[in-house]
Amino acid sequence: MESIIVACIMGVVTLVGVILSNSKLRAVMEVKLDALTAKVEKYNRVLERTYKLEQDMAVTKHDIEEIKGKVA
Repeated sequence: MESIIVACIMGVVTLVGVILSNSKLRAVMEVKLDALTAKVEKYNRVLERTYKLEQDMAVTKHDIEEIKGKVA
């Protein structure tokens, strides 16, 4: 009978330890995920701005070629 009680107590203690460990791990993972999400959003903004600059440069090059054609 004592061994069953000891086993139950050990099981409860182990379960509490696992739950606490998982909650801490989950909190750390959420913080890391938030940081990664912020980095990805920042990268995406830079990528969008670069794409816009490339479009603007293409228009500018076209305008310069057009002006050269008129001057020449």
